Amino acid sequence: MTYRNWLFFLVMVLVWGSNWAVMKLGLGISPPLAFVSTRLLFSALALAPVMIFIRPKIPRDRDSIIGLLFYSLVETASFAATGIGLVSYDSGTGAVLTYTQPLMVFALALMLLNEKISAPKLLGVVIGFSGVVVLFLRDSNGLISWSAVLLLLGAFFWALASVYYKLRLGKVDATLVNFIQAIFTSLLLATISIMVEPVQPPWSWKYGVILAYAGIGASAIGMTLWLRLLKDEGATSLSGSTLIVPIIALFSGWWLIGESLDLRSLIGCVLVLAGVYLVNSKLAKDKRD
Repeated sequence: MTYRNWLFFLVMVLVWGSNWAVMKLGLGISPPLAFVSTRLLFSALALAPVMIFIRPKIPRDRDSIIGLLFYSLVETASFAATGIGLVSYDSGTGAVLTYTQPLMVFALALMLLNEKISAPKLLGVVIGFSGVVVLFLRDSNGLISWSAVLLLLGAFFWALASVYYKLRLGKVDATLVNFIQAIFTSLLLATISIMVEPVQPPWSWKYGVILAYAGIGASAIGMTLWLRLLKDEGATSLSGSTLIVPIIALFSGWWLIGESLDLRSLIGCVLVLAGVYLVNSKLAKDKRD
């Protein structure tokens, strides 16, 4: 990565990691679909003036329009599954399950993007994911729960959307893609929420701050940085590096909302960091990545 991309990456993972505790706070106030739809509304409102300023080229060809709609639909499924699944988990475990995404990207990139995977990079992904498994074993009973299935589905849809973006939408401005996706997801989930979630959340300054952080910070800024980085970096390397997010989520959950942090968590963190290092080491680089 260039120094600029490293800075973008650092901002992204810090915001995403801390956002898991923030989302858990929001889900304690609001039903999941209502929370996610309003969060994405905040994201769209934050991106609107940016769109006016940068004036990105809007694609008008049929393939790009269909691609944007498909990407938005898959991301909607990811947001919905993750939001519903997180209700029954602490923020750290929810992040751990969601960050099985790098292994899913790894498999999809091999099949669809023809990315070459060097031995050190493969070892890094395996070690990093073993750290995720160790972290997940903090709650072994969660393996058979529907909430766990939903979080894993959220991870799969996110991986699919990431690889699809890399494959089909790489020439479309990243901010535009994120803006369209935010509007699409917000409107669709708001409609579903009105039908299936009769109790809507009470508004307060606390809920507004939570939505601002999750919507503007994690979705508007974080997701735009993610899409921009996907343009420049290999999908497997970038996704493997985001395994650091569950570590930040664990510490944020412990610090902000008093979730548990034990020796097993620390061992898992060390393994994840080792995997991130191997994925990004010089030995892992190849000409195609």
